[in-house]
Amino acid sequence: MMIECLSMKEWSPYLVGAGIGVLNILAFLLSDKPIGCSTAYTRASGMIERLLRGSKVNEKAYYRKFVPVVDWEVMLLAGIVLGAFLSANLSGEFRPEMVPALWRERFGSDPFLRIAVAFAGGVLLGLGARWAGGCTSGHGISGTTQLAASSWLAVICFFIGGIATAMILFGAGG
Repeated sequence: MMIECLSMKEWSPYLVGAGIGVLNILAFLLSDKPIGCSTAYTRASGMIERLLRGSKVNEKAYYRKFVPVVDWEVMLLAGIVLGAFLSANLSGEFRPEMVPALWRERFGSDPFLRIAVAFAGGVLLGLGARWAGGCTSGHGISGTTQLAASSWLAVICFFIGGIATAMILFGAGG
């Protein structure tokens, strides 16, 4: 039964939402911290920089606030990546693609363009998440749960920005 559930191609959004809600409650109860992923990227960048520059990284004000260590947020991020990979594999849907079909139809099959745009988008998302004080999971899950006005505003902007970007890139009809 459990393996059958894990191998489904689509999961119930209600069940997944309830699971994320339980995870959010456990995060607050066990760590007194909200769920979020963007800080894990910050910590990872600090760990990479420490490998290249040594302990000077620890002197930076930013990394004194966001200490570059492996903590539960880094492990949550690793779990998200691993979980997505396992889910795709178990459902039989995993197939590596350099250029997804939707992108290829709209922008062509050049993998370097796709990689460049994905990289630029990732950088912009990372900067935006740090500037906004959190990412979609931090604001959308944890912040809205706490009824933070800034998180509700951020989530509204996430949706507006996502819809506008999709319409610009792929047209109003998808």
